[in-house]
Amino acid sequence: MTSAAPAEDPEERVGLSSNAAGRPVPSAWARARGRVRLEDPFIGWTASIGVALLALFLRLWHLGRPHIFEFDETYYAKDAWSLAHFGYVREYVDKANDNILNGQTTGQWKDDPSMIVHPEVGKWLIALGEKTFGMDPFGWRIAAAVVGSLMVLVMCRLARRLTGSTALGIVAGLLLSLDGLHFVLSRLALLDIFVAFFVLCGVHCIVADRDWHRAKMARLTPEQVTGDRAWGPVRRLLFRPWLLLGGICWGLACGSKWEAIYPLAAFGILVWLWSSGARRSFGVRWPILKSAVVDGIPAFVHLVLVGLVVYVATWTGWLMHANQYEEHLSATQYTHYAGGHDWPTRTEPDAHGFGEVTQSLRSLWYYHQDVYTFHTHFLNDSTHTYASKPLGWLILNRPVGVAADTGIQPGTQGCEAPTGSDCLRQVLLLGNPTIWWGGVLALVFAAVMWIGARDWRFGIAVVGTLSTWLPWLQYDDRPIFSFYAIVTLPFIIIALTLAIGSLIGPSTEPSRRRTVGVIVSGAYVVLALLNFAWFWPIWTDQLLTHSEWLDRIWFSRWI
Repeated sequence: MTSAAPAEDPEERVGLSSNAAGRPVPSAWARARGRVRLEDPFIGWTASIGVALLALFLRLWHLGRPHIFEFDETYYAKDAWSLAHFGYVREYVDKANDNILNGQTTGQWKDDPSMIVHPEVGKWLIALGEKTFGMDPFGWRIAAAVVGSLMVLVMCRLARRLTGSTALGIVAGLLLSLDGLHFVLSRLALLDIFVAFFVLCGVHCIVADRDWHRAKMARLTPEQVTGDRAWGPVRRLLFRPWLLLGGICWGLACGSKWEAIYPLAAFGILVWLWSSGARRSFGVRWPILKSAVVDGIPAFVHLVLVGLVVYVATWTGWLMHANQYEEHLSATQYTHYAGGHDWPTRTEPDAHGFGEVTQSLRSLWYYHQDVYTFHTHFLNDSTHTYASKPLGWLILNRPVGVAADTGIQPGTQGCEAPTGSDCLRQVLLLGNPTIWWGGVLALVFAAVMWIGARDWRFGIAVVGTLSTWLPWLQYDDRPIFSFYAIVTLPFIIIALTLAIGSLIGPSTEPSRRRTVGVIVSGAYVVLALLNFAWFWPIWTDQLLTHSEWLDRIWFSRWI
């Protein structure tokens, strides 16, 4: 490959390809400088924050109702309170739920540690809400409401970065805020909204790093790289700040739930492939192999090693009380499952100084082995009313009922049902059908565009969906639930947003295509809004007659 003439401005060079309008495609240098800002950043931030505040308002509305422990809140709310007050999770007494709901929080926890089977980041965040607002339903749900609303903000910013359009960024944020799965999980003290938030933040950092890496490579490479031995810039690209921030986010994601490991691995590979593609565009030969060394190793350090350090740090409370776990939980049914043995640290003398740190870390490792056994083997062949197969999650095959008050008779609690009927209240973890069913079609379109048109942005939707959804297939012989797909939802939203952008087209000039695209896309968003309003009562514990409830339960599997 020959180098360009020295007098030529790299930003004015063009390749041999032409776009649909017949204009030459800009060179790697021009593309790497970053996309043109079509809107003022102030407008972009203001609009994004506005959508997030709207989402927060909806999620705070009657957040403390129903005044019960909904579904697995019975574990996480009490675990969070225990973390905040004792530094580690303790067992609780019988009838602790009733006592707590009646305002009594003292004397509800025992001294022995509890065998928790999920990491602690989400529970620490729940604890922050409880410390601020009290040990009641509002207190243990407020953290989820805030984090869910922040997730909407991140969604707006990521979609805007991918499309260069503030309007499309707002569409993405609105669709996320109008989904029932996201809405209900943002009003529950469960861990899934936290892992979904940190995964989305981690992906946003990786996408921002792609722009940063290419822009800096353009500044460091004033002319085409030549020669088989050329590597392109290396030393000044070893530190990548966006990947460092991403490593922190991925560490917090894994510290919420282990399922974040799969998308971390998938997007880590994308970082390597994107980096090699950047080097290829600047003339580096054998870019995949070379990038594996000069880009892959630093990316591994930034994402995996930094993430590992952050993950271990999230267990600080556990480590500071490791002696409690060594004494009480080093010889449980999980430890002995399939011929396992007690933790070696159980009978070791207590170490001191640095030795105590390493001993506690070893105990944490043995604890992780027990938790892994619980998740992968101990629950095999168990059953649950709301369990579902992952293959049907994206089409909403089986929602999860997290609260219900049935059999409310006419004339009581405001029930105005006709004679012979009754009323009920329910909180159902069910996605917005418009978003999920339309999202499945958008994902098919994304796969076509990623492979056929080689548009890297659609690859984010495809890789994100596959890496957060398909791994659950290996665990479908134990009870798992459709709301785990909340981590997949942002990638469905990205696919929908990119599809809407393709439908409208890149040109801002008036045209028949743009008019039709805007009408169809607008109608879709309005339909999602109408669906949100229709299902609002069964997402927010509203009083319904039995017939009104059945109008919203479209399939027998939704009961």
